Amino acid sequence: MTTPLSRTIPLSVIVATRNEQEAIGPCLSALERFDEIVVVDSGSTDQTASISEALGAQVVPFVWDGRYPKKRQWCLDTLTLRHDWVFFVDADEIVPAALTDEIAALFAPGSPPQPAYFVEGLYVWRGKTLRHGLRNAKIALFDRRSMRFPVVDDLAFPGMGEMEGHYQPVPKTPGSAHIGRLRTPLLHHACPDRAAWDARHARYALWEAEMTARGAWPPDPVPFRNNLKRLFRFLPRRDIVAFIHSFVRKKGFLDGAAGLDFALARAAYYRAIARQIRRLRRAQ
Repeated sequence: MTTPLSRTIPLSVIVATRNEQEAIGPCLSALERFDEIVVVDSGSTDQTASISEALGAQVVPFVWDGRYPKKRQWCLDTLTLRHDWVFFVDADEIVPAALTDEIAALFAPGSPPQPAYFVEGLYVWRGKTLRHGLRNAKIALFDRRSMRFPVVDDLAFPGMGEMEGHYQPVPKTPGSAHIGRLRTPLLHHACPDRAAWDARHARYALWEAEMTARGAWPPDPVPFRNNLKRLFRFLPRRDIVAFIHSFVRKKGFLDGAAGLDFALARAAYYRAIARQIRRLRRAQ
């Protein structure tokens, strides 16, 4: 039996969904201290919407028109939110209590926050939380008056569709926003099973190959990160580099078999991207 959530932290959480009935309950239950939760749902045919409503979230339907803005920027442009501060959480992510406490402290009296924050994620891989190896980091908490998602030339590319791709929101005024970083990671349940991961990343590989081949990537708002990404995109044998980075440099071997499997999955992803880039070049 579900219990409606209470809200206290003055920001709006946005959860984008499509057929997430298995994940949405735990995701929303971890957000009980936030003042507003909006689930933006793309035509789910399962119980995602009803579970969300039972937990006290507002459910807003979304139908993409095939153009920009895509889903996250559409939320920023269209939703009537109680707060200018937003926190984008994916349905397969869990915000632990320590991260909630850290965010609450940002909004305490006399503690003005930065305009935006990177939030790290610990991968939960086939049921095991990976304490080592790669962590993802994204600008998920920000003042919507200061930040926006860039428009990139990817509408003809397969693989991503209605959702913004693997790039960060950027300051509305270039160079104007200092990006902070939260210390506590959230938990990213990225791989309920390897088949689901492989299918999803096969689509992502199509999109990323097109982005790289066409030079469509927007700059990362942090210059150091942007330079590293640009270098990495043109390295030979990125699959091997990604494996070594995750399993050796970031000590993924300390996570045992799960850490090895994750590093191998990353290597397979970058091999798939390389194959797609070669295909695009042959077609030119």
